[in-house]
Amino acid sequence: MASTLEKFIHSLDPRALPRVLQIQSGIYFQGSIYEMFGNECCLSTGEVIKVIGFKINKLIASVCENNEDSQFSAKVELPLNFPGLYKIVADKTPYVSVEEITRKVPIGQTRFGHPCFYSSEDIKLTNLTIKQGEQITFNSVEEVSGTMTVRCGVVRNNKSHSFSLPLSQEGKFYECEDDQIYTLKEIAEWKIPKCRNRIVKLSNTLHTWNCSNPLPENFGGYLILTPVYEVQAVMKFRKDIVHILSDLDVEVKDITDCYDTDSFLQPLSLEDVFERTSKEFPMAAEIMEGPLGSQEPYNLLHTGKEIVIYKKYQATRVIASEIRSDSSKRRFLIPMTYKGKFKRRPREFPTAYDLEIARSKREQLHVVATKAFDSPHTELFSVSVGDQFLVQQCQTSEVLYEGRKKVIDVLACEQILSNEYKKVLLPMYMEGGFVEVIHDKKQYQLSEICREFRLPFNVKVSVRDLSIKEDVLAAVPGLQLEEEITDSYLLISSASSPMESWEVPVYRLNMSIHLLNKDVQTVVPPMTKTTVEEISEEQYYMVRRYENQTLVPPPRPPKKP
Repeated sequence: MASTLEKFIHSLDPRALPRVLQIQSGIYFQGSIYEMFGNECCLSTGEVIKVIGFKINKLIASVCENNEDSQFSAKVELPLNFPGLYKIVADKTPYVSVEEITRKVPIGQTRFGHPCFYSSEDIKLTNLTIKQGEQITFNSVEEVSGTMTVRCGVVRNNKSHSFSLPLSQEGKFYECEDDQIYTLKEIAEWKIPKCRNRIVKLSNTLHTWNCSNPLPENFGGYLILTPVYEVQAVMKFRKDIVHILSDLDVEVKDITDCYDTDSFLQPLSLEDVFERTSKEFPMAAEIMEGPLGSQEPYNLLHTGKEIVIYKKYQATRVIASEIRSDSSKRRFLIPMTYKGKFKRRPREFPTAYDLEIARSKREQLHVVATKAFDSPHTELFSVSVGDQFLVQQCQTSEVLYEGRKKVIDVLACEQILSNEYKKVLLPMYMEGGFVEVIHDKKQYQLSEICREFRLPFNVKVSVRDLSIKEDVLAAVPGLQLEEEITDSYLLISSASSPMESWEVPVYRLNMSIHLLNKDVQTVVPPMTKTTVEEISEEQYYMVRRYENQTLVPPPRPPKKP
């Protein structure tokens, strides 16, 4: 049965990909050539395409000035980066089963992927009864004893209770009110159910928008958001991936069940390649869609280029951030093979507890106070701006508190006076401010810093890496080396010049390939190049979040008595 491309994509479950579609009524203008994102493709009647993915490209918003029940009027087009924060209006149409919820609502590992619903009736389980109207959080979809279920939770008397609901569970499930606020991009990725629109209310005033504002002046009303998808597809006789907007005026028919999907090229992402077994490497491949960027090796990985993928592996990187007071910091991932040298820069410590964390056996920590602190106890030292200290060790001390003796944690230091040292005790809870005094003029390799000092650690590049064409770190006035991480990489080289290879990140490089049935040399090229990778704010928090999932958080500093 034929349907419009828009209707088909709106109802398509991503888990059902790939799908083979036949064009039932094609588009004919400009010589039957349709151009999107620089890709030209002919969508004539009878053409067969394989849909391999889709994502929201933009939103069509119907505008309402008053409340969500009023008449919606003009329609405007909003890009995903359109500024402002929005509050979601709960959908009043119920879902009839848990299976429908999992099919239409994104459920995932991030904080956005835990939607909440309530049932119009009690749900009786083996050890628990979910009451009518009680908020149920859907956390993940998993298989239990051969049955697909959703892992859920409810909170009662500040205690969380976990349970599973089978996908076959029927009833009337309504969306709960959501008091969070979101960007349009977050709403597009997580908060628009399949086959449904989403009503939102503008929560705050718009930030600066360079283009003309499509919304009415001083708008504070409601919007009905309808997504327009960008469809990624493979065509029968092409070696690249074409991009088509879902609102294109064509009709399609799903012929997946009666068509050989293997007759198309099989696009693979770098994640798909990484999931293959080590025995399948090395492999020859041709790039179907190359990454963006002018930095090597990304500028070499263009569409149509043949490459050799030698192996997959884990490699160590150091996360570094530019030292600056505002929020627009540059972020980097530095490989351990970086050949530049660093000099130390002073660290800043907001509390005495941070001094204890930074203390090391290698050298005595020397700091200057940048903020005054009056101690409430006569037994402890009051700090003035400019006081200098050598940090000794953490210990306990007895103080008089509300007429009673109390033992608290303190930091033993030596105050540096003009011609003597005075032993003093600083309360560990002290909220002051200290800056490090650097006596060390040595230049360090990155591996030396990670081996000899505790991160985070402040540095600047003193000798740039001469092995790379442009060392982006050399232009940064100060860097904070934050932590070591382990990340996934593929080792690749050009098939035409296999004398050098490159490490490419698996999860941050948007690239598609298809495998070639060719013999390749198994010997890895003698020279392997690594690059300092500048990453976005979103990628920065992503790598830190994944890295810190297995780490135990540090103890909280002691509270002020």
